Parts: sequence; structure tokens; C-alpha cells
Amino acid sequence: MRIVSGAGDRPYYEIVECYKHPMILAIETSCDDTCTAVVEPDGRRALSNVVHTQTEHARYGGVVPEVASRAHLERIDGVIEASLAEAGASLDDVTRVAVTVRPGLIGALLVGVAAAKGLAYSRKLPLVPVNHLEGHVASAYLADPKLKPPFVALIASGGHTALYSVDADGRMNLLGETLDDAAGEALDKGARMLGLGFPGGPAISRAAKDGDPTRFDFPVALKGRNNLDFSFSGLKTSLLYKLKALGEEVAREEHPHLAASYEAAVVEALSRKLLRAADIQESPTLVVAGGVAANGLLRRRLREECKRLGLRLIVPPPELCTDNAAMIGAAAVRSPVIPFPDYLGLNARSV
Repeated sequence: MRIVSGAGDRPYYEIVECYKHPMILAIETSCDDTCTAVVEPDGRRALSNVVHTQTEHARYGGVVPEVASRAHLERIDGVIEASLAEAGASLDDVTRVAVTVRPGLIGALLVGVAAAKGLAYSRKLPLVPVNHLEGHVASAYLADPKLKPPFVALIASGGHTALYSVDADGRMNLLGETLDDAAGEALDKGARMLGLGFPGGPAISRAAKDGDPTRFDFPVALKGRNNLDFSFSGLKTSLLYKLKALGEEVAREEHPHLAASYEAAVVEALSRKLLRAADIQESPTLVVAGGVAANGLLRRRLREECKRLGLRLIVPPPELCTDNAAMIGAAAVRSPVIPFPDYLGLNARSV
């Protein structure tokens, strides 16, 4: 119903039919990106995907949890408004709210969970708690709406490196994971040792552009074992010792080659284990997700190998590899829904 001006400026009431287009409003605040998105109810198309990347952490060379939490508090409302505007939608169109509840920085997660509960409760909507890692895998459904499990998935990011088999029902089964550092963390710390800045992945890729990846023989851990686990701590130590052995002046001259060789070792570890998992699981489809999936060398290496082996490779575009809320909306379709108002006691978890 709407009010329309009538004769003598006296209003009269006109009945107008309103059709509600169901949408999922998704929120992601697990680390240093404040993200919201509006996703179609089947989880296969994002109508908007807004990410506010916090630049406050660059001076520290890494993410500071307290700074991240405060920045989320300051920006979450504006980012939600921006995602609705980009989708051409309003809160009246939202039929579900989805939010990352784990894993991540606990303070950062709490901001997103509180915002999601407040929105859902005020409009008497159901709420969907989503695992951040399941969100990364679900980004593949946005990249290829025709994708159907089963498949093998590699998640490689700053906080996580793991291999999963995804069965026909969409359940994720852990096949292997890092025993120490994540691949993204190894890139960040390698870049810091080389004085390349933060975030480390893109910085190392830029430095490696003119380098020779065969100049230095950095180790690839666990490559001779019949398992699907990763380890990157030895790689970091090897770079540290190499820099000390070369000396500051020579190391500066060798920066492109050091970066290229270091990046190549990370890519070799990731691609080797993913291809091994595909062979063990007899999976014709491979998915790569997470921030490190945006790495150009990794994408090229896996495209070449999958073409050679006749495997199907799905790697989301870079904007869906890094943390984003569209992937959380996509994962919400396959996650348990908590009805109003049962989620008021819902909390976040760091692991």
C-alpha cells in the first residue's frame, strides 16, 4: 500500500502489489577485510560483492587483531549499505542473513556476528552461520554455476592450507593440511625478509617477475612422502640462511631471483599435493580457492598440468579468491539455518 496525493492535497490510499525477490545478505569479517554481499537464493550468482580492505596494517607488516576489530566496527554499516545499493535491493528483499562464525580473529568475527544477529532479529529473519573454509570452497560455485560435487579442493590462504575431498552431498572431508605455517603466511614472511612489504604474496610475485626461479634451490617439504600434508617452516628458514650467507649487498642484487625461487617452491608444494590428491581420489575436477589461489604462477602451473592430465580445473577470479562475502552467501545454501530468534545465543569461534 502507498499514499498518493489526491484532490486538494488530501491523500488517498492505493493498493499496490509488491513482489519480494528473495536474497541472501552475507557478512564476512574473519580477518582484515570488511565484506558484505547480496547473493541469489541458489548461491550461484552474486548481485553485489563489496570488500573494504583495511590498509591500517601495512605499517606493522601484518594484521593487528585489535586494529582489525575497530576498523570493522567503523565500516560494517556503510559496507552493508553499499552492497544493497550495488544489488539494487533493500532490506525488504532479504530473506536470510549469512555470516562467518569461524575460524578467524575472534574480535573481528564478533563484529560480523553481532551485525548479522542484529539485522536478522530486527526483521525476524533466519540466520545462517558459515564456516570460512567452506566459504572458500563455495566460491567455486560462483565461478562455475554448473559445478557439481564430487571434487577435490585446495584452500590456500594466509591462515589456512588444506586439501579436502567434497562428496556428492557437498560434505568436506579433510585429506591433508599444513603441519606448521600456511602458504600465505610463508609468502608474507618471505616478503618481509626480502624487504618487499605487505601483503607478501603480491609483493613477491612482482619482485619475481624478472627473476630466475631456478637460481636458488629452496626445499619443498614432504615431497617424498605418500601423504597430503604441507610444511613451509623449513622453506622460511632456508631463505633466512640464504640471505645471511649472501650478505646484504649481494642479496639486494639477487632479490628478483630469490623471490622467484621462493615463490616457485611454494607453488611446487601446493600443486604437487593437489595433483596427488586428485590421483588418490580419482577426481576429474580440481578446485583451488583462498587468497593464494590468485597467484599467477600457481594458476599457470595448474592449468598446464590439468591440460596435460585431462583434468578439469576451477579457480575463481581473484576477487573471489581473497576474503569476500559472496562466497559466504554461496556456502549458506549448504549450511544449517537457525530460525528466528534461536540464534541470539550464537557466538563466534576462533578455530
